[in-house]
Amino acid sequence: MKNIILSFAYLLFAGFVANAQNLTYNLHMKQPSNHYYQVEMEVDGWKQKELIVKMPVWTPGSYLVREFAKNVDLVKAFDENGKALDVQKINKNSWKIDTKKSKKIKINYEVYAFELTVRTSFLDQTHGFVAGAGVFMYIDALKNKAGKINVYPHQSFSKVTTALPKTAEGETADGKFGYTYKDYDQLADCPIEIGNQLEFDFDAAGVKHHVAIYGRGNHKVEELQKDMAKIVEAATNVFGENPNKEYTFIIHNVERGQGGLEHMNSTVLSVNRWTYQGNDYKKFLSLVAHEYFHLWNVKRIRPKQLGPFNYDEENYTDLLWVMEGFTSYYDELLLLRAGYYEQGEYLAKLNSSLNYVEGTYGSRVQPLAHASFDAWIKAYRPNENSRNTTMTYYTRGQLMAALFDAMIIYEYKGKKSLDDFMQILYKKYYKELDRGFTCSEFKKELEDFTKQNLDDFFKNHINGTEIPDYKVFFKRVGVDVEYTGKPKPDFGASYSQRGSSAVVTYVRRGSSAEKGGLSVNDEIISVDGVRVDASSLRELESTLDTGDEMAILVSRDNIMMDLEIIIEEYEQPSFILDLDSGSEAKLLRDFWLR
Repeated sequence: MKNIILSFAYLLFAGFVANAQNLTYNLHMKQPSNHYYQVEMEVDGWKQKELIVKMPVWTPGSYLVREFAKNVDLVKAFDENGKALDVQKINKNSWKIDTKKSKKIKINYEVYAFELTVRTSFLDQTHGFVAGAGVFMYIDALKNKAGKINVYPHQSFSKVTTALPKTAEGETADGKFGYTYKDYDQLADCPIEIGNQLEFDFDAAGVKHHVAIYGRGNHKVEELQKDMAKIVEAATNVFGENPNKEYTFIIHNVERGQGGLEHMNSTVLSVNRWTYQGNDYKKFLSLVAHEYFHLWNVKRIRPKQLGPFNYDEENYTDLLWVMEGFTSYYDELLLLRAGYYEQGEYLAKLNSSLNYVEGTYGSRVQPLAHASFDAWIKAYRPNENSRNTTMTYYTRGQLMAALFDAMIIYEYKGKKSLDDFMQILYKKYYKELDRGFTCSEFKKELEDFTKQNLDDFFKNHINGTEIPDYKVFFKRVGVDVEYTGKPKPDFGASYSQRGSSAVVTYVRRGSSAEKGGLSVNDEIISVDGVRVDASSLRELESTLDTGDEMAILVSRDNIMMDLEIIIEEYEQPSFILDLDSGSEAKLLRDFWLR
């Protein structure tokens, strides 16, 4: 009892100390051309002898330890009189400050920012982009406490775009843009665009949407307002309500787009600057749909491990296939519902995903749940052997969502779909319990809703690598599935043209090429004494038959090697999906592909 009382007293004291402390960030960019942000943290009311500040090692939504502390320089601290305090780095992302009992402390540091992606920060003469987890350090004791951030744009920049709430004073005469945050999670979750970006708004689903576009492009504002609104409405219809009053899109038009990253009430999209026409434009709208759907699925419907966040290390979960895979399923489905695809066009997209997943060797090696758990060490760190050992939880999870949707539609005779299951998760775990779920909770909710025992399904297809019986699942909802895989003579390696030679880029596990000793990065000089390049080698491949022998000369690390490859057969799984025009399940199909 005594220990319990003492512990309770400590918690009360700790809460009192935290409540008595305030934290304000001041963000400067004195010389954008050198790519450094200057950050000042003002701590008021600190009552401890030491203060530890930390820089996150990763950013939520991107499951890789990126070691943001590597970009931090010149960490200094001062008391209320401007006297320097001792600062000691105690591990890779933490600094300890001897406060000398000072109650007001200023911590200054610089962050190098020259990587323009949706998950990393950037600064040059054209604009600045702040991904919060890589710029703002945090203090454990104040992590759950509200604070302020003041952004001081360089004099050449006139605008700041972010989903952070403005302070009462907002923009001031001295060029400061003031914002508030309720806790560090929100600060890290609200990216900031600084510069002279194009800004416009549109209303959809009862929500005011703000759009900021950096960079040249062939975008048309009126077209974006109309089409993005359709996507928003379609996504909101899945859940029946939109949890936001305002939402912010930050779009970067660049040479090579990297996709998007989701946030509670905003997103960042990185796309090719000429993407706004033709089929490329549909891909852009699909990206909009994907990241917007995340404001429900991942930011509110989520595994327990994904919030509140541990920023010091990996946050493991087996459920990324639900978070990203289900979202990947809906991003194309929403375009169908919004009128951008016909049924056949959508089915072709699903067919492509099916053949990619089941036709990749790694699908027979890495279970879907493992792909989720190992995202930190495999998904974002591919090597030359990844296709032999891994499969993306995005696309494979998309197929699982399609199977579950077909399962539900068939069970409820076209009265319910996966939408209704997502609504249950949203209402129960976000609105009522305000927490994430475990793997077992997710499975039980799905079993209860589908009225089926899913032990074998999860054993074989989520925690195992068996190919589902797509024909059975999809036939029930009016789609024919034909298996088209058959044994064929197969070389078993991929290569590309580099200079005048064919250079090996991939060798399939167990293939003719692997058995013959071919390796990635081998330069193929000749076959049967005849010099080849990538084009002529492909022509030769098309003529090969089972049992053929190939005498191959390769250069490996500039040393010539003779290899003997005997062609064997390989059966790559493949399927054709087609609308069943005579199906009795046509009504169910029309409900599914509505």
